[in-house]
Amino acid sequence: MKAVTWHGKRDVRVEEVPDPAIKEPNDAVIRVTSSGICGSDLHLYEVLGPFMTEGDILGHEPMGVVEEVGSAITTLKPGDRVVIPFNISCGHCHMCGLEMYAQCETTQVREQGMGAALFGYTKLYGQVPGGQAEYLRVPEAQFGPIKVPDGPPDERFVYLSDVLPTAWQAVAYADIPEGGSVTVFGLGPIGQMCARIARHLGHRVLAVDGITARLELARRHGIEVIDASEVTDVPGEVRERTSGRGTDSVIDAVGMEAHGSPAAKLAQTLTGLLPDAVAAPLMANAGVDRLNALNQAIETVRRGGVISITGVYGGMADPLPMLRLFDKGVTLRMGQAHVKRWVSPIMPLVTDDSDPLGVMDLATHRMPLDQAPQAYEMFQKKADGAVKILLKP
Repeated sequence: MKAVTWHGKRDVRVEEVPDPAIKEPNDAVIRVTSSGICGSDLHLYEVLGPFMTEGDILGHEPMGVVEEVGSAITTLKPGDRVVIPFNISCGHCHMCGLEMYAQCETTQVREQGMGAALFGYTKLYGQVPGGQAEYLRVPEAQFGPIKVPDGPPDERFVYLSDVLPTAWQAVAYADIPEGGSVTVFGLGPIGQMCARIARHLGHRVLAVDGITARLELARRHGIEVIDASEVTDVPGEVRERTSGRGTDSVIDAVGMEAHGSPAAKLAQTLTGLLPDAVAAPLMANAGVDRLNALNQAIETVRRGGVISITGVYGGMADPLPMLRLFDKGVTLRMGQAHVKRWVSPIMPLVTDDSDPLGVMDLATHRMPLDQAPQAYEMFQKKADGAVKILLKP
């Protein structure tokens, strides 16, 4: 089969690799029909190379059709249309019983000290082959796959793999009071959906980005935007629009790719030039993140407010302004999305023909799998108005 494989910094290729096969009784194999490129895939493309192996298959936002199931699978059959959550969880361990599926004890990557295994995402998370491919082996298929109806286009459902549950959890973790306000930093795919979900739930939403295409997409869905390329003091602008207080909550949907952090950018760049044996422990134990978005979030949230972090950070010793956090009485919530926990409230919205979350208006580009290298470059450079790219095998 064809698959998108990693070969180094900014070097992804489409290659022929062996077809996946059933290995365990709880496996399934699906034929992939759509797979998204995620902002966190760019971390592999740019920063997290020390945790990758040449030839790793990328991608953690797939959906498709079941081709084959293992002997223990009773809930799926060939021909079923399914979306595959990015985290691999069993559904029956202690943590899954708490609906903390991203911490599944069956698939935890204990040798790295990390949570549940993820598709297509580094040694840190199990090095499981990903879904930017023609076929995908799905472990723990007795629980993970989300069945969706035949008929509507893939774009109606594919974001259940990551984008929608991640955004829904970010809004839930933000704990916005009824009729309250939230600032969303970053209008990539996750930030776009955070803003739309919060607005759908009746909250006032301010959204911050500096890229015209992203701002225009948010405006199209009734979001109040702040252009960070024109506003020099974003927290001050938010306070000015909120009686001097700041918003009740803030969602950081940027993570370690934040602009405006030149020292940390240099640290990321230099670390990426080191041999993997040196760079991996340095990245795992040092502060190499670009914290501009998080620092702005801390200044933006009102006193006693909540910051929900959904953007991915990678450093272990990143400096936080603890005095400021303590003085303002800020609550922080964060973590990988527990995908299956949020499917029930989201499914009625994506099956609603009125499309209340605008899922049919998120992908800016749909490209064949063979063009994945160009798609990654376009997404990394934010060229041609790219906000969300879907690959079609």
